[in-house]
Amino acid sequence: MFTKIDHVEIIPHNFERAIGFYTTVLGFKVKERREVDVPPLQEVAFLALGDTILELLRVKDPSLPSLDSWHAGYRMMALEVDDMDKTVEYLAGKGVAITWGPVTLEKSVRAEIKDSEGFPIELRQW
Repeated sequence: MFTKIDHVEIIPHNFERAIGFYTTVLGFKVKERREVDVPPLQEVAFLALGDTILELLRVKDPSLPSLDSWHAGYRMMALEVDDMDKTVEYLAGKGVAITWGPVTLEKSVRAEIKDSEGFPIELRQW
């Protein structure tokens, strides 16, 4: 019946900056981008990373929720990486700080960063 998560939606405060971060820093590709006239929704961008789709929504006057990571709702998405050390080095070169980790767990290495809006993203090397 259910086969996979189709996409994750994020409403960034700064739509263009978010597209730039996900495409330039994390390597997502713009799959589709279109204006929408369904107030307060103004524009939708689908960004692809392999089989993963991120949907960014431009809305009129977005407000930011508390970025406390222990609230009900979005906590973070996780991106799999093939080499944590190289990923950390690459991100540092792009000015993206590791906010937690890397920590070696039983069968993986885990770290966290924040996107251009301050939303957390987990990095996981299996």
